[in-house]
Formats: sequence, structure tokens, C-alpha cells
Amino acid sequence: MRVAFVEQPVIIFERYTTIKDQHQINEQIRDKEVRVISAAGEQLGIMSAREALAIAEEEGLDLVKISPNAVPPVCKVMNYGKFKFEQAKKEKENRKNQKVVELKEIYLSMTIDVGDLNVKAKKTLEMLADGNKVKVSIRMRGRQMAHAAMGVDVMRRFFDMLGGKAVMDKEPKTEGRNILMILSPAK
Repeated sequence: MRVAFVEQPVIIFERYTTIKDQHQINEQIRDKEVRVISAAGEQLGIMSAREALAIAEEEGLDLVKISPNAVPPVCKVMNYGKFKFEQAKKEKENRKNQKVVELKEIYLSMTIDVGDLNVKAKKTLEMLADGNKVKVSIRMRGRQMAHAAMGVDVMRRFFDMLGGKAVMDKEPKTEGRNILMILSPAK
């Protein structure tokens, strides 16, 4: 009788880093000596990990390794659940306050009239007021390629119309068939 072995597929789980993975707590701390900070923020000095854990248990709190790369590692006596909650709250607040700056684009032409230029300038000021950057571009066609300097003049006139409410991040420059300029809001 022969027995056939069937290979089982190996399932690999990805390990996600969480706040708990970032810090060692209580019995996970196996260092000989640690620098201990009390719950009130006072330095208790350098002692063995067992002594520090005993102090933490006496107060009914956790011993958390805050700075593992220091010599000796720094541990703090604290309520770890409250610490995790505060960190998660700070991360959420930071994400909420984060502003995403978009790059908007305005197209001009080399033969644009003053009225149309005013409309484009007004729209650009609205975009800048929202905190976005604006890319101003002119696409040259046919014989316009020979007169790129005229396109740069149109760009400079357009920038002057914005009345100091914008800053040039990138000067008007010819790149192939296009003339590009990037503006950002003035502080």
C-alpha cells in the first residue's frame, strides 16, 4: 500500500502594525536595567525591569517602554489603555486638520482678449483663495511657435492682473509646444 502526500498551500498572513506593536508593556519588557519615569512625570532612576514592574503594579498601572533605543531604555508608569486612546485621538485630529493642496489648471491662448483674461484671472483668484496651486498654460499652434516670447508676455500680464495675491512658484517657461507657469497663494 502506497501513501500519497498532498502538499498543502501555505497561507501567509500579513502583519499589520498597530499601536500595541509599537510599545512593549509589563512582562514583555525583558531588559536588565531601565530608566523609570513615574505617572506624575518624575524620574525614579535606573532600576531592574522587575522592580519597575512591581512599582507599576503597586499603583495599579502599566509599565510601558517608551524609548527602546535609549541606553538604558526609558519606561513610564501609566494607564496604557488611556495612552492608546489619547494617541488614536491625536492621529484622528491630525488627519482631520490635514489640508490637501490640489493643482488646478487654467488654459490661456496667445491671442486672448482683455475681457477673457479678466474672467480667467477672477477664476484663478477663487482657486488660490481655496488654498490650491494653479498651473497656467498656453498651448502654441503653428506659427505661434516662432513667437514664444509673446506667450511669455501674456503670462506676465496675467500674473500682474492677480494683484499680488499669488506667488510664482515656477516662472513662465517654454516646454515644447507649451508655456507653463505655476502659481501658489500669497501668504
